[in-house]
Amino acid sequence: MRKSLSLLIFFYLNFANAQEQRYVTVDRTLSLMGSRFVITIVAESEATANKHIDEASAEITRIEKLISSWDENSETSLINKYAGIQPVKVNPELFGLIERSLKISAITDGAFDITYASMDKVWRFDGSMQYPPSEAEIKSSIAQVGYQHIILNKEKSTVFLENKGMKIGFGAIGKGYAADKTKALMLSKNVFAGIINASGDLTTWGRQASGEKWIIGISNPLDREKIFSWLPLDESSVATSGNYEKYVVFKGEKYSHIIDPRTGYPSKGINSVSVFSKSAELCDALATSVFIMGRETGLAFIDQLEGTEIIIVDSDHKIHKSKGIKFDEKR
Repeated sequence: MRKSLSLLIFFYLNFANAQEQRYVTVDRTLSLMGSRFVITIVAESEATANKHIDEASAEITRIEKLISSWDENSETSLINKYAGIQPVKVNPELFGLIERSLKISAITDGAFDITYASMDKVWRFDGSMQYPPSEAEIKSSIAQVGYQHIILNKEKSTVFLENKGMKIGFGAIGKGYAADKTKALMLSKNVFAGIINASGDLTTWGRQASGEKWIIGISNPLDREKIFSWLPLDESSVATSGNYEKYVVFKGEKYSHIIDPRTGYPSKGINSVSVFSKSAELCDALATSVFIMGRETGLAFIDQLEGTEIIIVDSDHKIHKSKGIKFDEKR
């Protein structure tokens, strides 16, 4: 269920308006949460913008320590350590993230599932696989997967994984969550505008220094130098999930690195998904979910969610979009 960026996102910056004389735009690229973050801040001065970027970086680092499953001292690691043994008391922030994750699992019928971390890695996408895993190996690989076995006690703020060997991980929602929390921090400090871009899972607020909306260009995955659409992001977010960088081919059939946690088999029929909504956390989770659901089910699902839109590129390289997406090819 891990994601890689397949649709490149470009920002259109317009400095024609006199308002830009009152503000400066500063961006910085950082390595955080094992990913490439680009933090862009629009502020009254370069010094102020850099101060806020430092604050944003510290917030992302704080969140990483909270949700990291590779930090043995994190609450997430303790939940995994005591799977099948006892509940673990966690702080309300982590409890809330897990609670929301379970709700997304329910509405996606398990296409999104933070217990995907329990899967045995029988599929490898590093070039070392000589043949696909057997049906028995695949079935065994998902034996401990199942969000229904996460038991929450809100009154005690505890999380319990019912079965030994179960694990949770936030690879399909964590960066979006970090982007949302960092944006909230910046808004609490009255930062004029900015972008938190977590390897393509991004959220925006305010306007460019020129006063115009942030504009993103979605490039064709087959030719990343060509943009097929420009879309405005106004206090909004976007996340992209794709299979261009990690896959294997056996007997002419392509197997994506995005695995359905319900079956253990790689998803098929879609090359990339981009989800647009107010919440980067929701975009992050739904991008992977729709990839697993498939084109028809995914489009029908998104069209039922208010304030959420989607662009899908299928395995035949055809573009599909939800009802609210209006392409602007001129920019």
